Amino acid sequence: MKETSRRSTRDWVVDSIVFVVAVFAGFLLYDEGSHDPISPGLLAIDFFVGMALCVTLWFRRRWPLQLAIVGAAVSTFSDTAGAAALILILTVAIHRPIRTTMLVFGVNAISLAVYVEVRNKPDDPAAIVIAAVAVYAAVAGWGLYIRSRRQLLQTLRDRADRAETVARLEAEQGQLRAREEIAREMHDVLGHRLSLLSVHAGALAYRPDASADEVAGAAEIIRASAHQALQDLREVIGVLRAPVGELPQPAFSDLPALINGSREAGIPVELTLDAPGAMPEHVGRTAYRIVQEGLTNAVKHAPGEPVTISVTGAPGNGLSVELRNPAPNHRRGDGQGLKGLGERAALVKGRIEHGRTPDGHFRLHAWLPWPP
Repeated sequence: MKETSRRSTRDWVVDSIVFVVAVFAGFLLYDEGSHDPISPGLLAIDFFVGMALCVTLWFRRRWPLQLAIVGAAVSTFSDTAGAAALILILTVAIHRPIRTTMLVFGVNAISLAVYVEVRNKPDDPAAIVIAAVAVYAAVAGWGLYIRSRRQLLQTLRDRADRAETVARLEAEQGQLRAREEIAREMHDVLGHRLSLLSVHAGALAYRPDASADEVAGAAEIIRASAHQALQDLREVIGVLRAPVGELPQPAFSDLPALINGSREAGIPVELTLDAPGAMPEHVGRTAYRIVQEGLTNAVKHAPGEPVTISVTGAPGNGLSVELRNPAPNHRRGDGQGLKGLGERAALVKGRIEHGRTPDGHFRLHAWLPWPP
């Protein structure tokens, strides 16, 4: 882990403390080693080289391995460099892999054997070697512990960052799904209302001989339909500030009211309803939307033509929804509504079929699962 950026305030504080401790310990070790039976020249070299090694501690993050090898070489004769050499071993253990740490440990062990011969210590050489090796091992072990702890903390930070990224992506996907749901609701709700509004307006255009009462009645229906469409639009747009679960959702029990509204608009609708039993809410809502979209398409593409609707089923057999109406010679539209119905049916593990029949009708059929 090379030093690639400028020191932080914390790095300056740590490096200053490390340097002061190494120099202070170097003075103590030099004073104790000055009584060894060595020449004055070697004793002077011991001091100046040891202090120089202490200065190199300011660069230990940039070149930890190189300085640790230099420290091992200097430790063959210098007592003053003892503390600085230990700090360099600790630095290697923190910033380098365990194999590199073991290499530095081995080099320092060899330098220790040379040190005992060079310094001619009056004490038991074996005791000195054992004590020094124990100190080296303790320092290296401490450094490895710090390294593993830092790696663990970095792993936890990475996991937290990944979790935050995943959470952000999931939130964005949730927003996209919410927008798709809102767009689908706007299409289903407003499309049907506006199609009925178009029927009433068209009736006024093709009835110039209508009486004043008939015109007033049709105008009132148009006004009420436009007002209801505006209310529906406000409800749908309002969910942009509310959770998706608060979208206005119809129920299967609202199906007769939907049919009656179409009949009042002058659309000849024949309904066959045979679905006894407790129907799951999501299945009933999907069936309602299919009928609503089918009526909207019938008004748009075949205005004034009769529509036959059949909704039959039972628990365990599934729910069958079928709409038929005379098909125009040239069908208009891009089919986005039918694609939306296919997506709705797929969400409840159902299926949609649509197309022109041999007898000239357009048929929309859906099968939805209805568990027992």
